[in-house]
Amino acid sequence: MNTGDGHIAAPSRCICLAHERSRPRGSVMAPMSAGVLLYRRRGAEVEVLLVHPGGPFWRNQDAGSWQIPKGLIEPGEEASAAARREVEEELGIRLTGELHRLGQLRQAGGKSVEAFALEQQVDIDAVESNLFEMEWPPRSGKMQSFPEIDEARWFALSSASPSMLISQRPLLDWLADYLRSDDSSASPLER
Repeated sequence: MNTGDGHIAAPSRCICLAHERSRPRGSVMAPMSAGVLLYRRRGAEVEVLLVHPGGPFWRNQDAGSWQIPKGLIEPGEEASAAARREVEEELGIRLTGELHRLGQLRQAGGKSVEAFALEQQVDIDAVESNLFEMEWPPRSGKMQSFPEIDEARWFALSSASPSMLISQRPLLDWLADYLRSDDSSASPLER
């Protein structure tokens, strides 16, 4: 279960670590999360799967609150393994196929996110998120459980940006670049 994944404060900006795309695998900065930008092709259109965080903070927020499923990398865990584990926990589905590294970005709160892409069809009606606990209402002494994500939705890649967290919007461009790339000689995790 991921209880420290930044679902408390919405970041307002991001510092993109373009040079971090070549960072050696296995080196982890703290705090560090990993996630997957799932996508599918619908005719000529590419769609991306974004999730809306659960819990009371996000309840009435829509534009600028959707994000990739992600979570903290455990000590000694590879980013790709953490990304796969977190997506499976948050969506309740099994990922199939090879992850393709998109890059790393830093959210306004300081957390770095290692992002991967994977083409996979997901039935959003079958999504079943794990739960996290928090004191709610604040200072009440009462613990309540909330789903880590309360909704998953497919968005057209070309129009997903306004819905997505500002700090994660570069991932959409990175995915578009990856899909346009003619470099099929690199292994999926070396891109």
